[in-house]
Formats: sequence, structure tokens, C-alpha cells
Amino acid sequence: MAGKWEVSEAAPHVLREYAVLADGERAAVVGPRGDISWLCVPRWHSDAVFSTLLGGAGCYLVTPVGRYVWGGYYEDGTLIWRSRWITGDGIVECREALAFPGNRDEAVLLRQLVAVDGPARVEVLLDLRAGFGRHRSADLHRVADGWRGTSGSLRWHWTGAPDAQPDGDGRLVTELSLAAGERHDLVLAVGAGVTAAPDPTACWRRTEDAWRSDRLAPNTIAERDVRHAHAVLRGMSTADGGMVAAATASLPERAEAGRNYDYRYVWIRDQSMAAQAAAATGAHSVLDNAVRFLTARLLEHGDRLNPAYTVDGGRVPTERHLGLPGYPGGSDVVGNQVRDQFQLDIFGEALLALGAAERAGRLDAAGRQAIDVAAAAIERRWQQPDAGIWELDRRRWTHSRLICAAGLRAVAEPGDRWAGLADAVVADASGWGTHPSGRWQRAADDPTLDAALVIAGIRDATPLGDPRNLATLREYVRRLTSDGFAFRFEHQGCALGEAEGAFLLCGFMLAIAVHRHGDPQAAVRWFERSRTACGPAGLFSEEFDVTQRQLRGNLPQAFVHGALMEAAAVLSRPAAADPLRPDPVGIGTGG
Repeated sequence: MAGKWEVSEAAPHVLREYAVLADGERAAVVGPRGDISWLCVPRWHSDAVFSTLLGGAGCYLVTPVGRYVWGGYYEDGTLIWRSRWITGDGIVECREALAFPGNRDEAVLLRQLVAVDGPARVEVLLDLRAGFGRHRSADLHRVADGWRGTSGSLRWHWTGAPDAQPDGDGRLVTELSLAAGERHDLVLAVGAGVTAAPDPTACWRRTEDAWRSDRLAPNTIAERDVRHAHAVLRGMSTADGGMVAAATASLPERAEAGRNYDYRYVWIRDQSMAAQAAAATGAHSVLDNAVRFLTARLLEHGDRLNPAYTVDGGRVPTERHLGLPGYPGGSDVVGNQVRDQFQLDIFGEALLALGAAERAGRLDAAGRQAIDVAAAAIERRWQQPDAGIWELDRRRWTHSRLICAAGLRAVAEPGDRWAGLADAVVADASGWGTHPSGRWQRAADDPTLDAALVIAGIRDATPLGDPRNLATLREYVRRLTSDGFAFRFEHQGCALGEAEGAFLLCGFMLAIAVHRHGDPQAAVRWFERSRTACGPAGLFSEEFDVTQRQLRGNLPQAFVHGALMEAAAVLSRPAAADPLRPDPVGIGTGG
């Protein structure tokens, strides 16, 4: 019997099969077996209490007895997930969520079993182990409504399985039987000060009301997907406004490639991009949250703004290894080296976000002060080499300069100081960033192409009709797209797609660029192709393996969901005719 519960040794699933529950302060990753294999408590960057995703110990399993076929879906506009299994006896669902909005000190996991069609039998295992599996649960004792225990510095209270039995290693196991139509609630509360689990009925009602209270009604194409992306961004944004880049750490971009990062932090660039998407779709709560976080960091750190922060505005910890096997093909890194980088482009992105908030009537006096701080930071530092949007070596990256100019133009008045600075930045970049063929090139010492140059082209650092923008777009489509998917840049000596997957942010940004250059049909084709790069849960990772049709990297990647939202909004509007392209056919059909 004991071997039946050794879930830490079970193979993890491909990423497309996972769903994510999030409450703003943390996220749980749920697999098709009903296995919650990742949850950090109390907050995003805390140690995990369930870590089988990376080969550690700790898992919360609710799965049917016997053979079954898995499915599932999110309730529209929410991160309430319904795992759905068709068994030999009927259909059973597990409706699950993190109580929303979350308490920053305490996680509450709601799991409601429903025997939809016929009776149901399910196996249940709770193996809570703090410290990425280092601390097994102790002090287990039965109480009137369930079980209590401790793990490391955390306390937990679990209701709904009073007949569960301890197995001698800190785990509780049981089997539940439901009659046809019956419902059964399991509630787990985890935190340093937990004394009881909340009432499930009240908790579900509060969670449902909170998701409904800010349900987006976008006037865009792909409205259901836009509502879902909006829910993802809400779930990944704290009460303080910080939006983590992704819920997970160390999920590999390529097997054994050494690119394994911890994305449980707030990237200024990602937050700014999400703010622009929120402004485009009328997602005011996401916009307001982002602006609040950006404003606070700019006013606090000025031209020493860090590329990323913890959700409470702290410094990202240094990288370290956990001593775990990692996700197959990956590693076990937490912390991030981004803490030591200078990224010039984040000031331009922040200005684009603040400018969008101002146009939406959502910017307060502090936000306007932050505009001056960010613009002054560009004035002081724009000639310095930086790590760029892709966080590489320090160089004079063309995109960094152009996006700063775009940000300055987004907040400038005609003829004022910041407009003049934007002109100076573009003039300088033009001198060394223009390729002999007439397109933009990647850096002063790098004549190659980069998707970042296409992104810069849609942000209006130069007029849309600037021939370098069109030349860049055409050459990018010809050389850096394949089978309808878009890639970041060329890797020397590697065929496209060999060194890394398609970069999904770039695909949605490409759709915007093609639309803005007057080819709406091709733009929709790019959009729809990128929109396919997800699993049943509709979640996007950072990259997509085009050959194997698999997600790669951490999950869910917030700025990809934001890019989908922005692209859907832009593509729902009429495309302006591009005077430089009398024949609109051809830009977006590559691959």
C-alpha cells in the first residue's frame, strides 16, 4: 500500500497538461492526476510546500480510483479550475481554487469533489513538506473537523477528510466514496499563524464574487481568451500591485541546455507590457495595480531602478541550487542573476505604461512624478551599454534606445524637453543602428536581426512610415519566422528552432506590427497561430517547441497573456493603410 503513495518519484507531466490556481499572492500547479505539485507559501518567492514538479517531496493528490480519462476547464473569466475525469463508473469533477483574493500570510486551497454522473471513488493524499520538501509534516493530530499539523515554521489545518490515516512519514491518506450527484469539500489552510480552516461554503462564495466583480467585457476578437488572459494577470498580481513574471522556477526552455530560471518575481518590463495591454482592453484593475507598483519603485530607486523585484519591492535573491533533481531536462535554480544587471529599456517601457495610464485617465500625482523620474533617468544613462530586453551581455542595443525614445514620446508635449531628448536618442541610434540594407540592426557591433526591433517599431519611437520599420519587419518575417511562429533572434551555427523555441511574446507583437502596416488578414493569421501554442488550460509558457508542439519554460508567462490581450484589442480595430506599402499582401504569410 505504501508504494501506491510514492508520488515524488512519479514522472511529471508535459507542461501543456498543467492548470494553475492563483490568488494574487501565490499559485498552485495542478496536474491531470489531480496532483498539486507546486505551491509556495506564504508568498510567490517563498519556499515550496509541494515541490514534486522539481522532483522534491510534498504533493496534494485527489484522483479517481481505477482507470479514467482526464479533461478540465476554467470557469469563464476566473482561475477556478474543474478537473474532470471520465471513469468506468461515470464522471467525477474536482472544482478547485485558491481562495481569492488571497491573504498574504495564509494560503487556502479549496477542492470540491462532484460526482457528476454515477458514483465516484477517489484516492486522497496530503503530503505537505515545507522548505522544498525538507520538512515533513509533524505534530499530526485529529480534530473535530479534520487534521492539523506543522511543517517547518508553517502550520496547517485540513478539513473534509477526518477518516484519513497517517502513514508514519508525515502523510495522510484516505479514500472517499460519493453517491451520484453528491458533493464533498476539502479545505486546506497553510500559514505561519493558521489555527483553523475557513468554512467552504463562505469561502467559495467570496471567491466566486471576487472573480465576478472585475469580469472583463472586452470589445475585441477572441473575447473568451482575452477574459482568460485577464484572469491570469489578476491572479498573478498582488494586493501591492506587483505582478510576477511566472508562477514557477527552473522549468527548462530546452533539455539540458542550462537555461533554467526563477520567474517568481516582478520584472519591470513585464509589468509595463501588461499595463499597456490592460489599457488597450479596459482592464483597469490590472492597469492600476501595475502603475502603483511601477510608481513606487521609480520614486524609491530613480535611475538605479532594478530590472526585477520581489512582490513586496525587495531585492531579488541570488541564484542558488536546491539539491533537487529538477524537472526532467532542467535544473533546480531559485533566485535570479537579473538582480545585478542594468537594463536601459525598462525606463522606456515604464514611460509607455505610465503614458497609457495617463491617456486612460488613471494616473495620479505620484504617477506623474514617476514620469519625470523615469525620463530623467534616461537623460542620465541612455548612452551607457546595458543588458537589453533579452538580458544578455552589456552592449549598445538598438532596441533599448528606441524603446526609451518611444517612452519619452508617449509622455512628452510637442517641443518640450523630453521630446527633444527622444529626438537626440533616435538620431544617435540611427547613426550606428541602421543596417546598410536600410533596416534596423541589433546593436552597434551586431548587424543581425532581432524581434525586439519589431516591437520597437510598433511603439512609435519613429513614425510608422519610417522605411526602416517596414524593412525590418519584412526581413524579420523572412528570416526569423517558421510555420507561422516567431523567434527572437538567430543563434550562430543553429537552425531556427534548434537552440530555442518560438518566443510567444514575439508572435503576438508581430501580429500587431503587421496589422499596423496595413495587412489585417495576415495579422489575424499570425495571431491565431500564436494562440494555438497552449494546452487544454489555455495557459502560455514563454516558448513553444514548434516541432514537438510542446510548451517550454516557466508557466504561466504573464507577458505572453498580456500580449494576447493587446493584440486582440489592436486587431479588432480597422488597420490604417501604410503609404509605403501599396500592396499589403505578403508581410505576414511567412513560414
